[in-house]
Order: sequence, then C-alpha cells, then structure tokens
Amino acid sequence: MTDPNVNFPNRDLATHPAIFLMGPTASGKSSIALEISRHFPVEIVSVDSAQVYRHMNIGTAKPDAETMARVPHHLINLIEPQEHYSAAQFLRDALAIMSEVTERGNIPLLTGGTMLYFKTLLDGLSTLPSANSSLRGAIEAKAEERGWPALHNELSQLDPASAARIKPTDSQRIQRALEVCYLTGRPMSEILKEPRYVSFPYRAIKIALIPSDRGILHQRIAQRFEQMLKRGLIDEVRAIRDKFCLNDQSPSMRCVGYRQVWMYLEKQIDSGKMREMALAATRQLAKRQLTWLRSMKGMQEFDCLDENLPEQVLKYLLDAGLKRPVAS
Repeated sequence: MTDPNVNFPNRDLATHPAIFLMGPTASGKSSIALEISRHFPVEIVSVDSAQVYRHMNIGTAKPDAETMARVPHHLINLIEPQEHYSAAQFLRDALAIMSEVTERGNIPLLTGGTMLYFKTLLDGLSTLPSANSSLRGAIEAKAEERGWPALHNELSQLDPASAARIKPTDSQRIQRALEVCYLTGRPMSEILKEPRYVSFPYRAIKIALIPSDRGILHQRIAQRFEQMLKRGLIDEVRAIRDKFCLNDQSPSMRCVGYRQVWMYLEKQIDSGKMREMALAATRQLAKRQLTWLRSMKGMQEFDCLDENLPEQVLKYLLDAGLKRPVAS
C-alpha cells in the first residue's frame, strides 16, 4: 500500500539505473563509491541514519568537505542532533533527490549501512501513522514516572508480537509501538503485515560488499575506531552534549560509538571499557547488516577484502549496461 505522503518520480524512470552499494560497516563502501564516481556520472545519496545529523562528523565517517565538493553528496547534514529522522522521511527525501539526479542526466548511487532504508526504498512502508508530539510527550512522562520496563509490560498486553522483539530498555521502539497502538487502536505488528507498495521506479543494480574473513573485518573496525578517537571523537561528542539538550536515549546519541563515548563522558565507564563496548557494538552492527544483506534478493556479491575489488565492481557495472562512462 502506497504511503499517500510520498511523491513518486515519473514511472517512466523504471528503466533508469540506480546503483545500490551495500555492505557492513568498515567494508570500504565509501572508497568504492568514489572509485565509481571517477568512471561514471553518478551523484552519491547517503543511506545512513547517522550521517543525517549535523555536527556528527567523525563518528559517522562522514565524507570531508573536499570530497563532497568533488562529487555531489545528498541526504547528509539534514537535521540537528536533538531532532528525529524516520524511514518514512528517508523514503520521501531519497525518491525526490533521485528524481533530481536523473533529470540532470546522472545516476543515483545509494550507499551506506542503514539496511532498513534500503529495504524501505525497495519494498515501501506500511501505513503507520505519523509521529504525534503531544502523545509522545505523554508516553515519556509516563516512562519517567513508572520506567520503560513498566511500559514494555503495557505493550505486551496491547501488542504481544512487538513486545516480544523489543527489549524492555529500548525506549525509542517501545514509545513508537505504544504510540501506534494509541493512535490506531491496533497493534503495530498487525499493521506491519499489510501490503506495501512494490513499484520502486528504477532499475536497481544491487552490489553487496561481503568480507570473506570476518576476523579481518573486525580488525578494520578496531583500526577505524582508534582513528576516530585520534581525530577527536570524544571532543566532538562533548561539544554536542554541551550545545544541545540530549540524553543517552536521544536517537542521535544511540548511534554506535556516540553512545559509548557519552557513557565515558558521564563517567559511567572508563576509557578502556568505552573502547571495548564500542567495538562490541560495532561488530554486532556489522553482523546485523550482513543478516539483512543475506535476506535481499538479486544482489551481486563481491569480497570487500579482494585487492582487485574496484576493477571487479567497475566491470560489473559496465556489464550491467551503465551508459555514458566518464573519462578515467
């Protein structure tokens, strides 16, 4: 079922290609995207739920100003850290940007690690109600009085299926599931089973960067986090904490890396524990991303650890029929 708030681009674009460059964190998606941009007329569309936040640059591995000046990037730096951004907003924004990119004669190159956003583009959204700020405030007030586990118990009565997959401490998801129940009088799990739109208006060329050795990927994750710390991740989180009204349940501060540094700044853990927890959370994120990828159909997989990865990807894109390659 199509979301009535989504403005779809021209259906005639169904033969126009859109490149989906997917993979777990630290698989090298950004470098491959830039390599593709040297050979094809692409504009990069970020598929990253953390890069939408302004001021969060180091911990999200956001491209630097020089890179964004050289290759057009979209859906980066959209909102402030205290604001919310949903999959529904991403769907609207991404389709609008992709339409503009194709009108300029270029190819949308969608890359990032938020698998839910990729799935939303391909499968659409169920007809869940929009967020209601006053109702959310009431739920938060109830949580302050009774605690989120108590609200999780309430959810288990209203929507047992949702409660079974949501942790009693996951305030964001408990809040949303209760909000949907209150607004619709129906369990969110029931609404999510309803048909979605299945008319993604592009020819999706889906590339998945999969590591042949999970241990090497974990080494990359550790090296990247250490580099982020050296570049000033702790100072970045401190500046955000000082400037904005946030807490450890704010969506922006629940991002991997930021949550652990926040806990360190709050003196809940020491620096060693912060590193340990951040790496564990990032490895879990990579595992979830790979699980999502395995559930997707029609992908071409490449070993992200292969030395010839760029050449393999470029050849695949040519074989897939991409037109107007630019000069190398």
